[in-house]
Amino acid sequence: MKRLFPEVALMSCAVACAMLSCGAALAQWQPTRPVQMILPNAPGGGPDFIARLMQPKLAEVARQSVVIDNRASSNGIIGSEIAARGAPDGTVMIIGNSGTHAINATLYRKLPYDPVRDFAAVSEIASPTVVLLSHPSVPAKSVKDFIALAKKSPGKLNFAIAGATGEVAGNAIKLMAGVDIRNIPYKGAGPAVVALMSGEADLMFTNYVAVEQLISRGKIRLLGITAAQRNPRLPNVPTIAEGGLEGYAVEMWYGLFMPAKTPPAIINAVHRETSRIAATAEFREKMEATGHTVVNSAPAEFTEKVKSEVEKFRKIIIASKMQQD
Repeated sequence: MKRLFPEVALMSCAVACAMLSCGAALAQWQPTRPVQMILPNAPGGGPDFIARLMQPKLAEVARQSVVIDNRASSNGIIGSEIAARGAPDGTVMIIGNSGTHAINATLYRKLPYDPVRDFAAVSEIASPTVVLLSHPSVPAKSVKDFIALAKKSPGKLNFAIAGATGEVAGNAIKLMAGVDIRNIPYKGAGPAVVALMSGEADLMFTNYVAVEQLISRGKIRLLGITAAQRNPRLPNVPTIAEGGLEGYAVEMWYGLFMPAKTPPAIINAVHRETSRIAATAEFREKMEATGHTVVNSAPAEFTEKVKSEVEKFRKIIIASKMQQD
């Protein structure tokens, strides 16, 4: 027994230290006022869904209200600028996306914020399943067929464009395949889908879940997935790269950011909490039901991804002459 007492004492000390360490970790995010979670888009859609799943759980940990603040504007510029100028004290965060934090960096010559310099990346949260669609009247049942058709009839086919990500995805195909396809802009995915269904548009990109029923009813045709890998929910649907355009990969993603000067201790503490939420069965099931793949990357990993995506999209935007003032 005497020999056990030192071991018990050491174990007790270790447990106590672990508890103190855990308490210190949680204490690194103690906002002194309500937390502003900015969404640079209108209510509805992926970011809004993610925010409302995370909001109550983050509020419980922060012991403060987490207020969802929708700031809709062209390509999310207004909301992103507000977040970039926010207080770096753990009370401001934004659910940005591949448009606000990668595409915009080059798309606008005078962007009022820097997607890399003005933000601290917390975690990539999820990626929606973006698909390439066509109207059934288009005589192409695969990416390879549609590229061959576009080469035979330059300028005859058109893309319905409903946002910067869709435009970049389409322009990437045109550049890589060397085809001439017209872009027709629409004010949102809804009008673009209507145009595709009516035959006014030939092709478009959008989230799979939004058009799943239309695909199953034969109203529109699914040609491929834009990501580099197949989606487990759609194992028989090839990627665009597999379908005939080797090396093609354009994905849309959503991630959590905070102002650039937010202390690393706060960034890591918030990341721990978002990771805990993302790991729950409830979160994963609800995200997957809406066509999202949960990612949950670490701050350093997400930071590198953002930088890589900025450069990747820069090349497409410059080559496509997409830049705006």
